[in-house]
Amino acid sequence: MRTLWRATLVQRVFLAVLLAFVFVLLALQAYMYVSFRQSLAVDQGLSKLGRSLAQAIGQLDDEARARAVVASAETIYKTMRISGNAAGTLRFQLWSREGKLIHSSPELRGDVLAGPVRQVTTQRVDGEPYWVYQDETPRWSLRMAEPERTFAKVLSNNTRNMLPYLLLAFPIVLLPVWFAVKHGLRPLRRLADGIGHRKASDLSPLGVDPPYAELRPLTSALERMLQQLRDKVERERAFVHDAAHELRTPMAVIAAQAHALAGADSSESRGRAQAHLEQAIARASHLTQQLLDLALLDDGLPAAAKRVDVAQLAREILAQAAPGAMARGIELTFEAPDGLTAPIDVPAFQSILENLLNNAIRYVQQGAQVAVMLREENKTLVLTVADDGPGILQAERERVFERFYRGAGHEASGSGLGLAIVRQAAARMEGRVEVTEGLAKKGVGFRVVLPVGPRG
Repeated sequence: MRTLWRATLVQRVFLAVLLAFVFVLLALQAYMYVSFRQSLAVDQGLSKLGRSLAQAIGQLDDEARARAVVASAETIYKTMRISGNAAGTLRFQLWSREGKLIHSSPELRGDVLAGPVRQVTTQRVDGEPYWVYQDETPRWSLRMAEPERTFAKVLSNNTRNMLPYLLLAFPIVLLPVWFAVKHGLRPLRRLADGIGHRKASDLSPLGVDPPYAELRPLTSALERMLQQLRDKVERERAFVHDAAHELRTPMAVIAAQAHALAGADSSESRGRAQAHLEQAIARASHLTQQLLDLALLDDGLPAAAKRVDVAQLAREILAQAAPGAMARGIELTFEAPDGLTAPIDVPAFQSILENLLNNAIRYVQQGAQVAVMLREENKTLVLTVADDGPGILQAERERVFERFYRGAGHEASGSGLGLAIVRQAAARMEGRVEVTEGLAKKGVGFRVVLPVGPRG
């Protein structure tokens, strides 16, 4: 039973065709009813028949012959349908002009039909509403009646007439549609089987060219998804390889200095080994933290935007970086509005500003300047960090955002991940980062543009 009621495309096509036939039936019913009402307004079938029959008996003078003509007409119409009415529903009466009843249908049971000459009126016969038509000749008064046809009666009668044809047409129409759907889905089933039988590690292209245009967007989307997965796996492999390579050096230094510390024979050598050991541990810790940050930015979903005072958040981050800047005599300035409230991804923004500040403080010379500017511009936040240090060669500006890339000519050591984290965090916030000129036509600057929602 569960399989029977499971939603399938063939089932939906069947229901759609069935619904289409219902709409066709309703449309035909409406059309036939409107046509019926229009025919009544022009010339009712009962009046047409009455005029014809009155003309036929108008030239007869013999009572018996007139009765025979009317009785014959009644017999004929009792065995056939007139204008969609069931057989035998017409009632006849023939009167002489002197008021003598010559013929009356047995179903009238003494009821007298009467109405305006050559007009159709309504009269109750045996408790039911009937249309009555009366026509006069020099010798005879012909009166006829048929049941009044209401909307319900017309609907019922038309349904009985049309339904057999629609029921006959339904399987004839459904069969080719079902055949087309069944065979049209074969490429989709083959595609599903091909994907289902793949190994989990197989991300190769599908190599399928579907014959139908409707399936091409699906295969194109699958190919793009597989390409993205291949690129992601390749990036992860390169990331793991580079991370292992970068961690190898501080781990080796830690091992060597730990061995030197253990074998030191004087307080001076022990102090020197301990300082080198602590430096190596700090570098390894910093590198590990950056690797974790980059992994989170790569794989994590963007954090929900939180409405904060971005200017105040930036001041707090600068306050944390200030001791390191002061230790090297670096002048750290900040220019921003007093308050700048906007919805942002707070962790991503912190990663951007912290890494830009750390890079600037690490690579500029002692006594240099580092300027941070924050402003709102066209529904975006624009963050700029610039310095007057040694700068970055023009040829290297395209590569500084690559992971583990460190430019030449720098005395300070680094992991080469800071700017990669900045770019990834900006992309996570649907923003961008670019290299700009530094201060006083020296150094280098980084301009980060982040879209934000309406301010609160």
